[in-house]
Amino acid sequence: MKKLIVLLLIVCILAPLNAQRSREKADTRLDGIDVRLQELLKDWNTAGFAVAVVEKDKIVYARGFGYRDYEEKLPVTPNTLFAIGSCTKAFTASLIGIMADEKKVELTESPAKYIPGLRFFNREMDNMITISDMMCHRTGLPRHDYSWYLFPSPSKDELIERIRYQEPTAGVRQVYQYNNFMFFLQGAIVENVSGEKWEDNVRERLFTPLGMTRSNFTIEAMKKSDDASLGYTVEDDSRIVLRDYYQIEGLGAAGTINSSVTEMSAWLMTWINGGKYEGKQIIPSSFVQSAISSQMVASPGLPTAENSEVFIATYGYAWMISSYRGHYRVQHGGNIDGFSALTVFYPTDSLGIVVLANQDGSSLPSLVRNIISDRMLRLPEKDWNKLMIEERDKAAKAQKDAMAKARSDRKEGTSLSHSRDEYTGSYNHPGYGTLKVVVSGDSLFMKFPTRRMWLKHYHYDVFEVFEAGKDGIDTTAALPNRVNFRTGNNGEIESFMFAAEPTLKALEFRRKPEVIDLDAKALVRFAGDYELAGIVAKVYTKNENTLYLFVPGQPEYELEPLGPVLFGLKNVEGFRLEFTEDDKGVIKSLIFIQPNGRFE
Repeated sequence: MKKLIVLLLIVCILAPLNAQRSREKADTRLDGIDVRLQELLKDWNTAGFAVAVVEKDKIVYARGFGYRDYEEKLPVTPNTLFAIGSCTKAFTASLIGIMADEKKVELTESPAKYIPGLRFFNREMDNMITISDMMCHRTGLPRHDYSWYLFPSPSKDELIERIRYQEPTAGVRQVYQYNNFMFFLQGAIVENVSGEKWEDNVRERLFTPLGMTRSNFTIEAMKKSDDASLGYTVEDDSRIVLRDYYQIEGLGAAGTINSSVTEMSAWLMTWINGGKYEGKQIIPSSFVQSAISSQMVASPGLPTAENSEVFIATYGYAWMISSYRGHYRVQHGGNIDGFSALTVFYPTDSLGIVVLANQDGSSLPSLVRNIISDRMLRLPEKDWNKLMIEERDKAAKAQKDAMAKARSDRKEGTSLSHSRDEYTGSYNHPGYGTLKVVVSGDSLFMKFPTRRMWLKHYHYDVFEVFEAGKDGIDTTAALPNRVNFRTGNNGEIESFMFAAEPTLKALEFRRKPEVIDLDAKALVRFAGDYELAGIVAKVYTKNENTLYLFVPGQPEYELEPLGPVLFGLKNVEGFRLEFTEDDKGVIKSLIFIQPNGRFE
């Protein structure tokens, strides 16, 4: 009888355990998901993507779809490297969190304490902005993205110098405004405090302990990998087109990491487990809590009729926070030429998802996130694909209508105020950089450091802007920003206005005409004394190859040749010297061209 009772007790104990094991084996949450995700490639005209799902400290799903090389039909795998764009920001913020835990950095301090020479647009910003403000985008600065995107620079000092000329649109801590420069500055703090490059800090303090051995920071490293994706875009709503990799240069701390869903899974596990990975504390737990807590309201985040269960929109430290169908969601997206990325986790559900796609500006990562979230959280499924396609088509129509409306103000029959050659030269804005306007054929082009834009005459001295790629000009896709050239009092083109930051009035890029080369023989013929109203101005050469002007009572001016007989005063705007010749080519007079007139 005792044996029977013991046996019954054992059966009672083992039965629930066996039932639990049976349920674990029969976990059907992701059944059929491969087919469902495969279908999305066609609906979203995507070359390829990869996705991984982690639960607690395990990868429960990892798969690649489509092609990492669309032309050669090379498949995406879970180990394929993609550019993760702004998903990089959480790595940078984590380094700041680690250094704060080590008492090397204080989040409430001014960033200027750690970056000598850093200045913002005004004194209020200099006095008020803290590292914490930069980490949650509440400095008052809008994006100013053209400053780094169209004018990339490997020089961190140059990028830091630009910031003082970038105008805010709000006061400090008044509104949320996403800004890549503020995460670049966090990378500069990391470097100055540690004495090592930002990349080395990420590798040593995050990549290595997480086993992220293939993740890297450069295009060169991507190209050397035997499993890395090319980047693509979609043109004409259906055509998949290869894009060049984008070299982010010095702004790397804001978005330069390349990784795979397999290695990013270790990153997500770390956050799900309070900063720990395989039992080791990688990121301080106190910082993890702060980073995934609301630090700044990003938008109203109100529920809609279509998505009544998705609401709240706040920002922590490099993480966006919202409520998804009753679950606390933490995430960050990433976009750069040819790639879209999304890392997301649900802290209280110990669930993480990473989606990396080789198409820029794509909603596919968000779509995959929702489909898998519903499955893993055992929520009633919604037709997210249908909803997002409707949203995409509605947005595309709105954009098309806006472009058509914008063109309705065109004044027909107008012409340029100057010859095309007179628009050429270098144009600079100190918060952005320098570009050149050149003539090619019968058109004007803007030459940026890494790309070229065609200027199509719109009316008067206003031009539409189209990107001129290696495959030609897409005349159906004008930039939303037009260029408006301005004439100075002296009758010359002196600048152009360009809405480089959409939330501000158009910015002025000042013109400096192109300097030409004149040899010593050509220069010496201009030397001599020139008399005007009893004042004798002297023109002379130094070191044979440089021409100078001296007017009594004024400093010596170095002259820059702008044409065969036209010179500018170096570092002095609005003044020109034009020499006149007789029919034998002998210099006979000098005309001073000034804002108040021409004087011979």
